[in-house]
Amino acid sequence: MKRSEVNYNDLSPMMQQYMDIKKDYEDVLLFFRLGDFYELFFEDAEVTSRELELTLTGKNAGLKERVPMCGVPHHSAKGYIEKLVNKSYKVALVEQLEDPKNTKGMVKRGVVQVFSKGTIVDLEYLDSKNSNYIGSVSDEINEYLITYADISTGELYSEALIHDKDKLINEIINLNLKEVLITNDFDISLLNILKNNYNINITISDKLLEDKYSNCYRNINDDRVIKGIKHLFYYLSVIELNDLDHMNEVKIVKRDNYLNMDVHTIRNLELFETLRLKERQYSLIWLLDKTKTAMGARTLKNMLMHPLKDIKLINERLDIVEKLNNEFLHRENLRNNLYEVYDLERLCGKVICGSLNARDLLQIKRSLSVLPNIIDIVKSLGFDYEISDHRELYELLEKSIYEEPPITIKEGYLIKTGYNSELDELKELRCGGKEFISTLEQAEREKTGISNLKVGFNKVFGYYIEVSRGQLDKVKDEYGWERRQTLTNAERFITPTLKEKEALVLNAEERIIDLEYNLFMEIKSKVKEAIGELKKTAYILSLLDVYASLSIVSEEYKLIRPNLVSERNVLIKDGFHPVVECVSKFEYVKNDIIMDESINTLLITGPNMSGKSTYMRQFAITIILAQMGSFVPASSATLPIFDSIFTRIGASDDLVGGESTFMVEMLEARNAIVNATANSLILFDELGRGTATFDGLSIAQSILEYVDSNIKCKTMFSTHYHELTSLENNHSTIKNVHVEAVDNDGVITFLHKVCDGAVDKSYGIHVASLAKMPDSVIRRASEILNIYESDKSKKEIVERSEQISFTFENKESEVEKELKNIDIMKITPIDAINILYKLQDKLKK
Repeated sequence: MKRSEVNYNDLSPMMQQYMDIKKDYEDVLLFFRLGDFYELFFEDAEVTSRELELTLTGKNAGLKERVPMCGVPHHSAKGYIEKLVNKSYKVALVEQLEDPKNTKGMVKRGVVQVFSKGTIVDLEYLDSKNSNYIGSVSDEINEYLITYADISTGELYSEALIHDKDKLINEIINLNLKEVLITNDFDISLLNILKNNYNINITISDKLLEDKYSNCYRNINDDRVIKGIKHLFYYLSVIELNDLDHMNEVKIVKRDNYLNMDVHTIRNLELFETLRLKERQYSLIWLLDKTKTAMGARTLKNMLMHPLKDIKLINERLDIVEKLNNEFLHRENLRNNLYEVYDLERLCGKVICGSLNARDLLQIKRSLSVLPNIIDIVKSLGFDYEISDHRELYELLEKSIYEEPPITIKEGYLIKTGYNSELDELKELRCGGKEFISTLEQAEREKTGISNLKVGFNKVFGYYIEVSRGQLDKVKDEYGWERRQTLTNAERFITPTLKEKEALVLNAEERIIDLEYNLFMEIKSKVKEAIGELKKTAYILSLLDVYASLSIVSEEYKLIRPNLVSERNVLIKDGFHPVVECVSKFEYVKNDIIMDESINTLLITGPNMSGKSTYMRQFAITIILAQMGSFVPASSATLPIFDSIFTRIGASDDLVGGESTFMVEMLEARNAIVNATANSLILFDELGRGTATFDGLSIAQSILEYVDSNIKCKTMFSTHYHELTSLENNHSTIKNVHVEAVDNDGVITFLHKVCDGAVDKSYGIHVASLAKMPDSVIRRASEILNIYESDKSKKEIVERSEQISFTFENKESEVEKELKNIDIMKITPIDAINILYKLQDKLKK
């Protein structure tokens, strides 16, 4: 049964209320609070029951047929909501908006919170090491404008891109936007690509939020930027009911200030995840991240994603890292204190728009407790950072919040004794109930002579006097007791005195819970007033954490400070790939990269598996590390400033887009050729291998000549087309280098050493042998290779190849036969050595 199929007037009042709310949240799963459960109805129930594997039942709603329904307990709803959000659904919580005790008729209900991928603020649902961005994209005819925010931290950015669909998609993927908000006139084909190819949540809305949160754009004169913010804020504030008071002033992102890396470069260089397993482990960020705080981890990722181009700013970062290297005792003390700091950025967000509890306030307090130590360390290091100690806020939290409060804020036991006099009086009254029971029990025993008389309390019957059946004859009418409950072995009674005390204590309990809740909200309000300064402190702490992490990494992996120059000279001595060196079980062979002003291109030849791709990747990674402000993997490094890095490494089909390996190669090569400047770096690995040999060779040579002669940027071009090595003779800006390998009687040894000059052999068959291909396949490949290398015509090659006998059968060799016939129990050690020598000699022949 669907909602559209029912008559509204036939529904029960409660279901009509549900329908009224649901019509404003058509694309949202409505968790409708009824008692201790959240219930879902109609299509929402069918979807939720399927996705969460819940039982689909029915509910009487005034119709002849029961409407579909499923539900979850309210106390465990968060886990179910998280699963639905991770599956890209939106969830709205509908709560009672008034106390049923004070209401006649239907209790008023309404949506109080909406959960979606881009608007989660609860820390337990968020990836602590990654930002959680939601963005608005508008088509401004000549350019695209992206406005994006992380409401868990208050970050707000605006960025303009040239009107290129590929660049827009690339940026959305790089930012890892969880949700994208667009207008009704947005390009439908682009919408489908984002939704279907990249599984991005899309919401369509044209409305703007007027006259609210203008502080976020008070210094902006560009109407397009303001419109983008209003577009995003309407969705966040009105549709998803978020309080945005904590949002920062918008930052205008200028791509020209940063080293440009497209999604292919980030993927190929494995900056944030590995190519094979798509995991963070063994990526570059995995190696660099020695941060102590979640804020620091996110800042580190942002710096790695956006390396700088300003030499002055880069050197300022390098100065800090170098200072921490020299002052390692202060650095360790700083890191130990940072370890005590919680995620202040997201705790600030939770204060404003999340379900803040007392434990969150304790995390803020504990974070503030180490600030005086950090301030002293920063002063000792001479860093130009002003950090507030937030003393007043710390003292407020210290004297107000219990050290072990409950998770919810409506159970009491939130506020310390001594913080509020009225609360203290109520607590004394509540505690006095225990003393009263003890005193009354002793008095009644003495009066009645019932030695085992007990005075007790439970939530069902309140206070009572309990007498065992054997002592009931001692209960006299003159005591004025009223029978309250009969048990198997005892009777329970109530007295006027107990009734009076019960009313006082129970009333005190309710008043304590209400008062503690109100006091907590007052404290929360005072914390909210300090959010601005807290966020400034959090940002500085995150920077200090990143620099300390980079310092630790530089020592642990023996990185050095790069020398950045304005000339186009590259001089890297003993460079290495830091991740490969870290995880390798063998000694890493380090290599130089030398490209002075006269050299644009290194043409790299050498065997498969010899390390050509690693050699290229380590160059790009060295540049990225240097321009983000990190030390680099080398014994010395002089580097220019690059504006972009383009890579074409590895071959893969675009199955989703329906494009072949070669088409992907050409698209990525085109992207580099069209967008590179003389200050860019291009890495082409085996370009042209996705098509026929002579086609590939022709295209590879043409692209290489174009890049070297027209763009004139620094380029690394690895190839198995050995014909290309002759280009060095006609192009002075191209230099041949090769990765050495030694061939001893058919046994190849990779030296992984890059040397000047070219090689004319790929050793492909040897690599196949190392991969344990069947011997018959290796032998056949060698025979065919000899034919091709004899420089015959195609017809002669095919005819001669067909004459060669060939079989995949694994025939038993003479050596194998002889081995089988040896009786090892009847030969001496000397005989065994002689037989082994003889067999080895046969194999060699």
